[in-house]
Amino acid sequence: MYKIELSESYCPAQGGPEPAPMTIGDILRQSAARIPDQPAIKELNYAGEICRTWTYAELLTDSERLGKALANRHAEGSRIAVYANNLPEWVLLELACGLAGVILVTVNPAYQKNELQYVLEQSGSEAIYYVADFRGNPMQEIADAVCDEVPAITHRILLTDHDALFAGEHVGELRSPSPSDAVQIQYTSGTTGFPKGALLHHNGLVRNALDTMIRGGLKSGDSFVHHMPLFHTTGCAVLVMGVIGTGCTMLLAPMFDPEVITEIIERERTMFIFGVPTMLVALIDEARRSGRDVSSIRRMMSGGAMVAPQLCRDLKEVFGATIQIVYGQTETSPVLTQAWYDDSLEDLTETIGQPAAHTEMSIRDTRDNSVLPIGEQGEICARGYSVMVGYNNNPEATAAAIDSEGWLHTGDLGRMDSRGFLKITGRVKEMIIRGGENLFPAEIENTMLEHEAVGEVAVVGVSDDKWGEQVVCFIRSTGDQPLTADGLKSFIRERLSPQKSPAFWVSVTDWPLTGSGKIQKFKLKEAYEAGKYTPLD
Repeated sequence: MYKIELSESYCPAQGGPEPAPMTIGDILRQSAARIPDQPAIKELNYAGEICRTWTYAELLTDSERLGKALANRHAEGSRIAVYANNLPEWVLLELACGLAGVILVTVNPAYQKNELQYVLEQSGSEAIYYVADFRGNPMQEIADAVCDEVPAITHRILLTDHDALFAGEHVGELRSPSPSDAVQIQYTSGTTGFPKGALLHHNGLVRNALDTMIRGGLKSGDSFVHHMPLFHTTGCAVLVMGVIGTGCTMLLAPMFDPEVITEIIERERTMFIFGVPTMLVALIDEARRSGRDVSSIRRMMSGGAMVAPQLCRDLKEVFGATIQIVYGQTETSPVLTQAWYDDSLEDLTETIGQPAAHTEMSIRDTRDNSVLPIGEQGEICARGYSVMVGYNNNPEATAAAIDSEGWLHTGDLGRMDSRGFLKITGRVKEMIIRGGENLFPAEIENTMLEHEAVGEVAVVGVSDDKWGEQVVCFIRSTGDQPLTADGLKSFIRERLSPQKSPAFWVSVTDWPLTGSGKIQKFKLKEAYEAGKYTPLD
């Protein structure tokens, strides 16, 4: 850990002089030159079998081929969307965008028509690169229907159609973007419920990933199973850029399946794994059930929720490894704090670690933005190379998130001790974290208000042993029309992706209100957890 003694809730940047800024092309070319013949990506199918393999030299070659095709197809600075699950072409597209000076817009493969259309229009995308379907979601059908209504989309290309994907590779010329240039837009909702596109730059994504993996202890030649969704910064930044920078081998899984993942760990003797707590619990259960030998794992990371002491003990028992918690957000590329492998159990389970390298962190008074004394609760703020360029076409939201001194306000409440270790104590925003997935009440509420029988609605997160939090939707109906859980679930599933569907529905006739007439959500949460509400059947 960093040996520091702070006098206030401000931690200066640690880790020595900040390295020279880098682009995606820089980190890819450096590794290809250093370890050209080492496997970089091994594609796994749904059964866990290895299909295709790329060495670092081959990864560079194919990324440059695709980069030239993109440069021929799209002007510098153009935005193109990727709507797909985990497959090597997703990674190739990400790297190729960095080489072509094109901005990649990442899209959740569970998105439905309205969600996809919003992202395409708000980002100004001119093309979509997609797969036919994933987990029953007819993605090509959805995308084609959306693109028929979005005239700006001039290209629709299946990632599995290599003739179309690489068309123009012999005509286009690679470009030389700056490390500070935007290279991705990733969408993260705010308290209004309308997603905001965080513009992320080369150096933030590359350097943050490398710093995270270095603290995580990964070294050239190590291998790991990559099952985290690529559309998240964890998947496409930390676990792609970090792997390339450290020279590891990525076994890319199309999705998370604990039975398959444990089999691969045993067969391939992988040494590292990343997963949100719910994934890690599933892996523990599967390893115990199957008796798989997963002792090759030496390092583990988790983010999205605090790690319970018992989970740490179970992971140590089953895998023989200690977990490192990471904390961050999309706007910071994403990691802001990280535990150390040799931290005490107390620090590993009761804090979110110390600041990431080359990143300033502070706890600030939400009233006047002043730095608070050690141990006092305030808003967690960050400043450094990893902070986003801003929100796409949203200067008001950018100004609200990044103050005049360059501090990004995370919206999370926390405390800092004299060693620079941070704790999360709550949220300025009303975000719900379910199984590591960030959910936003206003988006769900706005959708449910479209239901003809819904007069008022309030969505809250309640504590859950397995998922961390579950979503409860309170509804006051407009009349005598009966409400059923199945009917409400069917309604929302037609409009939003599955993970946003509430787990429980509660019908109410009145609300706990503030003096100004606003619904007091904390009272709904307290009453529900005390058993004072009965969910609908």
